[in-house]
Amino acid sequence: MNKPPATRQLPLEFDHDPATGRDDLIVSDRLSAAVAIVDRWPDWPSPVVVLAGPAGSGKSHLASIWAERVGATRVDIGKPDPMVLEHAAQGPVLIEDIDLTGFDETALFHLINAVREHGSALLVTSRHWPAGWNVRLPDLASRLKAATVVEIAEPDEELLAKIMVKLFSDRQLVVDDKIIAWLVARMERSLAAARIVVTRLDQLALARGTKISRALAAEVLAEMDAGAGDIEVS
Repeated sequence: MNKPPATRQLPLEFDHDPATGRDDLIVSDRLSAAVAIVDRWPDWPSPVVVLAGPAGSGKSHLASIWAERVGATRVDIGKPDPMVLEHAAQGPVLIEDIDLTGFDETALFHLINAVREHGSALLVTSRHWPAGWNVRLPDLASRLKAATVVEIAEPDEELLAKIMVKLFSDRQLVVDDKIIAWLVARMERSLAAARIVVTRLDQLALARGTKISRALAAEVLAEMDAGAGDIEVS
């Protein structure tokens, strides 16, 4: 009698909470302007600040640092909501990933007005500059032109290596520096790609009960080149 094929045991996918304190932030030239604007509050050049950068660039990390420090309220402006204006009257407010979650233009316009009226502040994170939000309401477009936009660029190889060390560390993994350097020299130079690589390496190493090696790293990069290693990141 034939034995049934052995099933491949895959690891359970646990959430890995990244370290998001101020001391955990890797500051570099690409991030210095964004860090400076967060540290500078409440002495902002305008009541509205937009942090714009690619997926995984550190926007959420910085926003969390700022929100915790100033007691900001996270708000959703998918539709008009009087409570949002009340939050703006009481203190700073935060909107994350505005270009992904969508927004009601009238609601955003009134929120910005409330922030200006009460001398408060609004921090917005986005993958794109406000000019790329396809705003149709002229009054809102005018308000957004007056906002301070700080762009976060993609990392260079040296910074990407440091970030990968941190991403592995968030998962309680220590990986040889030579393997990280080998990866950085061959992978897409983006934070989104770094998160995908680290996640996939952790999954495979756990499933197979092995350490992260150069051979495993090569396998993951081959997967990504073939389009099989796509993992959603934000």
